[in-house]
Amino acid sequence: MPARIATAPALALVVPTYNERDRLPELVRAIFSAYQSAGVAGELVIVDDNSPDGTGVVADELARSFQIRVVHRAGKLGLGTAVVEGFSAAEAQVVGVIDADLSHPPALVPRMFSILQAEKADMVIGSRYIPGGGTSNWETSRVLMSRFACLLARGLTPVRDATSGFFLMHRERARGVALSAGGFKICLELLIRSEPRLVVEVPYVFTGRTAGESKMNHKEATGYLKQLSDLHAFKRERRLARPAHKIIAPR
Repeated sequence: MPARIATAPALALVVPTYNERDRLPELVRAIFSAYQSAGVAGELVIVDDNSPDGTGVVADELARSFQIRVVHRAGKLGLGTAVVEGFSAAEAQVVGVIDADLSHPPALVPRMFSILQAEKADMVIGSRYIPGGGTSNWETSRVLMSRFACLLARGLTPVRDATSGFFLMHRERARGVALSAGGFKICLELLIRSEPRLVVEVPYVFTGRTAGESKMNHKEATGYLKQLSDLHAFKRERRLARPAHKIIAPR
């Protein structure tokens, strides 16, 4: 049966895509299976950056059978802006981000949604770097660079995995946020610029799907340091207090 819902969705996951044609159907089935098993009225927003492999066409085909909105963009415009466009296209009041390559577990999404509501949190982040979290099938160089990037962010936020790409938040809190970075540190941007009061981290194990060396080359590193500087300036100007922070124990 088509996985469509009659009522307005309560949760929308945004999936930025670029050349994910082969994996997208599996991801979509896993997400809607998780929604259905937990009784969550959920939708999916796929934001495709004009993938040359035809990912956008596959997304349109899937949207005939599932509660999916597809945003087609003119080119590869960056992960951060893709997420923002996806949030704008979503109907639900709670929005989130999940990777297209199945590195994040869709089965955890309903629990994250439940925790967001139960804790009255502003953001719930899937975290690799709290008890119960971790990484699998990821090069040591990537793990070390990721941990170091998170350590550098600790001056801004108490969150242990501030560069996570797997999180939920209230759409209204994300609205109007002017991003200074179009790269993959969108979680860190929102952690500071949306001015959350309570952030909760939930453990999960990240599964690496892409072979290769760390993306943190000289250009990426310079951009990240500039992002940190901009966010420190933003905090000083707004005189922002650090948000309350809670870590959920693994099940």
